[in-house]
Amino acid sequence: MNTAGIRTIVRKELRSYFLSPVALIFLAVFLVAVLVDFFFLSAFFSRNLADVRPLFASLPFLLIFLVSAVTMRQWSEEQKMGTLEVLLTLPLKTSHLVLSKFAAGMVLVALALAFTLALPITVAQLGDLDMGPVVGGYVAALLLASTYMAIGLCVSAKTDNQIVALMVTATICAVMYALGADAVTKFVGNETGEFLRSLGTGSRFSSIERGVLDLRDLLYYGSLTVFFLVLNTYFLETKRMEKQPAEGDSRRGGLLVTIALAGLNAVAVNIWLAPVTSARVDLTADGEYSISEVTEGVLAELDEPLIIAGYFSERTHPKLAELVPRIRDFLREYEIRGSGNVNLVFANPATDEELEREIQEQYGIKSFPFQVTGRHEQAVVNSFFHVLIKYGDEFEVLSFMDLVEVHTEESNIQVRLRNLEYDVTRSIKRVTEGFQSIEAALAANDQSVKVTAYISPASLPPE
Repeated sequence: MNTAGIRTIVRKELRSYFLSPVALIFLAVFLVAVLVDFFFLSAFFSRNLADVRPLFASLPFLLIFLVSAVTMRQWSEEQKMGTLEVLLTLPLKTSHLVLSKFAAGMVLVALALAFTLALPITVAQLGDLDMGPVVGGYVAALLLASTYMAIGLCVSAKTDNQIVALMVTATICAVMYALGADAVTKFVGNETGEFLRSLGTGSRFSSIERGVLDLRDLLYYGSLTVFFLVLNTYFLETKRMEKQPAEGDSRRGGLLVTIALAGLNAVAVNIWLAPVTSARVDLTADGEYSISEVTEGVLAELDEPLIIAGYFSERTHPKLAELVPRIRDFLREYEIRGSGNVNLVFANPATDEELEREIQEQYGIKSFPFQVTGRHEQAVVNSFFHVLIKYGDEFEVLSFMDLVEVHTEESNIQVRLRNLEYDVTRSIKRVTEGFQSIEAALAANDQSVKVTAYISPASLPPE
């Protein structure tokens, strides 16, 4: 690899950014958007919680526009100015040119992310900040940005119009991010929703940013990045072959085979690793998302689908609202470790009258009145804070009284989760032991079974 040539082009790209106000404008707009979202839209001070989840919740959207703005000129400007032909005549492989553009863009994105480090540093001074999710969040941001960068370079190589490149890149990245979003998956079944979540760049991001590094997520981003970089190389090679038509005809087939192999390998490695759930590292300080071997054993013995449903109201007591994201994240571990036998559902019955009536009639789940005290008002809010564990026709409901414990220290009231894994696993154990399917009952019986049915056809409906 011609590393000297790559470094030269990277320096040229960075110099072209910082000798003009383009890079400064991109960085300034990005940082202002991050600060406005973190302190104002996400109401950091009113949350009264030492974490930086709002920062990483907004980064995937902001990175779409930052990366699209960075890549829109990478190849488009070269084509418009007529300098692409000069680059293609340099004693560098086309793949090296692509890597140079990619590296320069990633340096700019990494610089933008480095400027946001002031936020977690400040939060760490205000409270006890768990650095695991912070590290995971920045790793996820860089991986997501690398995928966006490779896509943006592909689009930029196909047009000499920077605005078109910007809009197309932003659209493609937004669609890929939205594939696994809850707003999309709620309209489809569990299996289809799980498939979409495996394709969505955003759903993969949320897994890493909470502090869990999963080999499947890392290879997912890596395979997408490599595939689009290979595709970008092909687009540039076709432009080079246009100048040498005799040589191009003989090489075009080989390049198409290379792209096909890159795509097939990207798909194969993700399918191969899909069932591997153990290749992961929990970066959180207390191992919040690491379930025990006992729980894994309970989940491995499931013969029927297990349903875990979380019913949480959007408006609830502020102390309980802080715990909802942690409960969501931890219950996702059960879904991951369940190997397809655990169906996880989250819903807000307060906005769905039919669902509210259904869970009240079938499971006895009712909203609970919480007193909410503001600066100038006091109010009572009826909200849901329940987890339903259902296996066959057996079920158990965990309410906020089962999930949290309250500690009062002078005038300070602390609300925190009890041993969530113990409570959930114990409930799963109870419902699985209390339910036995007809198939299992018949299989365990070594004697003949006589079934007698008493039916009155005249009193039954036609169906």
